[in-house]
Parts: sequence; C-alpha cells; structure tokens
Amino acid sequence: MADRAITVAAWESLFRAQVTIMRALAAEFPSEIISLNEYDVLFNIARAPGRKLRLKELNRNVLITQPSVSRLVDRLVARGLVAKRHDPDDGRGTIVGITAEGFELYRRVALQHVEAIERHVGHALDDAELQQLTELCDRLRHSVAEPHEPVRRA
Repeated sequence: MADRAITVAAWESLFRAQVTIMRALAAEFPSEIISLNEYDVLFNIARAPGRKLRLKELNRNVLITQPSVSRLVDRLVARGLVAKRHDPDDGRGTIVGITAEGFELYRRVALQHVEAIERHVGHALDDAELQQLTELCDRLRHSVAEPHEPVRRA
C-alpha cells in the first residue's frame, strides 16, 4: 500500500495537469463546429467496430452523464451526424452509429484536435514517458472501474 501523503500529492498533480491541459485544449477546440462533448460521442462511436455501438456502451465510455448522453445523441441525430436504431438482439437496447457526414466531421475536427494534443502533451514528454503515462493511467482507471479485481503490476 502506498504512503497516504504521496498518494494525495500524486492525485493532486494528476488532477491539476489534467485541468490545465483540458483548458488549453478547450481554448483551441473548434467549438463553433462541434462541442467537446459531441466530439467525445463521435470519437467513441467512430472507434467502435463497424462504427456503431449500443447506447448503454456509449454511456460507459463518454465523459458526461447518461441523461445528457441521450439528449446529446438526439441532437446529433437531428444534425444527421449519427443514426439510432433498435438493437435487433435486445428490443430494449438502442444502437447508435455514425453517419458518413458525422464521420467526415469527426475526422476533420480530430486532425485539429490531435495537433493541439501534440503541442500541449507531446512536447513535454518523450515517447517512453508517454507510454509509461498511458500504462499508469490505464491501471488507475481499471482499478476504479473494476475494484473487485487486483491491480496488475508490471
């Protein structure tokens, strides 16, 4: 078990880094085209197999609450960026897929967003440090998401 003071200091550092970087990214994000939350939804759908996934799965992966996701998806449907249909395997479920127009918009915005990420994150750490950061953050995320399983150590 880690020392409490070191744990709290690490959390504080991680939290402040995340907030600082998110503010910088948000300032450069093309929000006149699409919001960060809308981008997050398109990002998750675009990464899914077949560029579609269940609404329930989308809710687990985006950074906003379930009621907000449903309303946001409805707005994206109205804009023609995503399509919804009933899940043929589960009548209660909904499948959300990105449209061709939605994917084109996502790609265009993603290119700009990746450039900003490279400027604000890639300049500060080398490749080995970025890989280590990814592994550490994944371990933290999985330890909270799956508390019944022990954290794997490298």
